[in-house]
Amino acid sequence: MPQQAWRTRAERPDDVARVHEINVDAFERSEEAELVDALRADAAWIDGLSVVSVDADDRPVGYALLTRCHIDDTPALGLAPCAVVTAQQRTGAGSAAIIAALDAARVLEESTVVVLGHADYYPRFGFGRAVDHGVRLSIEVPEDALMVLSLDGTDIPSGTVRYAAPFGI
Repeated sequence: MPQQAWRTRAERPDDVARVHEINVDAFERSEEAELVDALRADAAWIDGLSVVSVDADDRPVGYALLTRCHIDDTPALGLAPCAVVTAQQRTGAGSAAIIAALDAARVLEESTVVVLGHADYYPRFGFGRAVDHGVRLSIEVPEDALMVLSLDGTDIPSGTVRYAAPFGI
């Protein structure tokens, strides 16, 4: 499908069920959708950092979530999950949601974002290999899969990423 300009906005209460559907559809399982539901009830949740991309009818089709994590004791954000309904994948809906979420985090004066994902996808948003900044997880993952981004140009803190409890790592 061709790239298109997507409108984005913060998730609203009436989007919760649809966000659940987006994650189940995109991942073809319920774990990510259940993770989002659990994070909504966790202290890691930050209002305004759950972002949807919407179609012409204002129906969410893409999703990106930033929640509080820490690199050692330094507050950071974790980007996960990111999802797009199957019918709208490769149209830019996911990228639009991610960019809007990162922009919202900048407005909140956040400085560092961590993502565990595809090494060929996230660098387009400015993410680089976490290992190059001394950032690691408590579990083994491919070095290229863990990435970090400085939102404000400050140095990325080194240490071990501690995600919110619902992540289970």
